[in-house]
Amino acid sequence: MHVPAARIVFSVDDRAEIASATTEILSTGALTLGAHTRDFEAAFAAAHEAPFAVAVSSGTAALEIILRSLDVRGTDVIVPTNTFAATAFAVLRAGANPVFADVSPDTFALSADTVAAALTPNTRAVVLVHIGGFISPGVDELVRLCAERDILLVEDAAHAHGCRHAGTFAGSFGVAGSFSFYPTKLITSGEGGMIVTADPAIHEAALIYRDQGKAGFLGNTHIREGYAWRLSEQHAVTGKVHLRHLEEFLATRARIAARYDEAIDGLARPGAPAPATRLHVPAGDINNYYKYIVVPRPGVDRTRLKKELKERHGVSLSGEVYEAPLHQQPVFTDYAGGALPVAEDLCARHVCLPLHSDMTDAEAEHVVTSFAAALASLDLDGAA
Repeated sequence: MHVPAARIVFSVDDRAEIASATTEILSTGALTLGAHTRDFEAAFAAAHEAPFAVAVSSGTAALEIILRSLDVRGTDVIVPTNTFAATAFAVLRAGANPVFADVSPDTFALSADTVAAALTPNTRAVVLVHIGGFISPGVDELVRLCAERDILLVEDAAHAHGCRHAGTFAGSFGVAGSFSFYPTKLITSGEGGMIVTADPAIHEAALIYRDQGKAGFLGNTHIREGYAWRLSEQHAVTGKVHLRHLEEFLATRARIAARYDEAIDGLARPGAPAPATRLHVPAGDINNYYKYIVVPRPGVDRTRLKKELKERHGVSLSGEVYEAPLHQQPVFTDYAGGALPVAEDLCARHVCLPLHSDMTDAEAEHVVTSFAAALASLDLDGAA
């Protein structure tokens, strides 16, 4: 059996509906900022219990627009070092300085302690990234810290469609949240992003920023330094159709993740170090398992493990989150700072098991059996 790293799920009916709507869009000539965009925004806001949603061209644009609306120019913005480069790029392009922080080993996320250690006199905002769709149970403590220090909390929820902690959706813990609709995401529009917020000022600023900073769609009076961050109607209708499957996708992924949980926990033996560990989702929380993160024990060669799984078992692992921390990447040399040992260790060791929105039980069983066999094979090679 072959299990790919990712699989994008659009049913026959979905494809037919999108094709029909695209024909209508092309016929009318209403190609951007039209009815499909408004429908997509309304549906996404409702699905995440957010007062406002603004569709834009990418998740990166969504985050940059939020930061611009908060006027972070000339200030410091704390970012976890184990995130995609776009998180820090958005900070830079909004005119601020990224300050890289370490993360908790149990959550892959910023905590109140790691943020406190990274604070500077010039800190204006913190970007909390929900890695792999997991909302850290320490988010409440981080919210309190930011409130006490008068620091703005922004969420990079690019991975976190439909995710909840203690009944609160991703995107609603801070002043605003940014989502991505890149092809690999749980909900995709091909390309695109969404801003969610309860703040009318951020909502109004986002509408202006996404359309070249214009005061209105049809005029040419520019009141902000905006950009071409619009979402096309073709992308909007694709996202709107895909979004209808959110609860279905969440249920499938939760079922597969439960099997993975059982298998990873079952690798442990009394009196011996666990061969691998996983993230633990609090009871009642919703994780969409955009990435199912596993941390093999120290000493396991990740490159060899991935090669063994692919070549011997036909299992391709999903991409890491992320394989190299930002403070060690050449493009961020000027902002590197000191060592961030927890993130450095996690980035070097973790893997992500494949998990698809239409995954079968047979595929899941093959993945966990193959993973256990591959780990055992590497242990035998090491012993030899």
